Amino acid sequence: MTRGVFTGVFYGLCRHRVTRGDCVRKQRKVRGGELLGAVAELFDLPADVIAGLPRLEMIGSRQLYVEHHSGILSYSEERIDANTPVGVLRIGGRNLTLLAMTGAELRIGGTILTLEWVGHE
Repeated sequence: MTRGVFTGVFYGLCRHRVTRGDCVRKQRKVRGGELLGAVAELFDLPADVIAGLPRLEMIGSRQLYVEHHSGILSYSEERIDANTPVGVLRIGGRNLTLLAMTGAELRIGGTILTLEWVGHE
């Protein structure tokens, strides 16, 4: 038997019975952002939901709603730093208050003057 030769059948991400070499080539085509896009399209969902990207909704300059945060890093009446999967979201303003917070959602009230991504490329 020669080392490195696979003679069996492989059932991985492939939808049909193929040899190992064929399936590896197909897996390489699906890697990266293409997989998230394919899943989003399959279930008819926005790609940002599948990827877990933060979603920001601002109501005037009085309220900010943030989905997919991972915690508050700092909090004061002038500045709130919220951790997200893509970096820190810095909210600046006056009389900022934390109206509601769950494990994935955050609602901030007050006069919101600035939104800034810190550590984001």
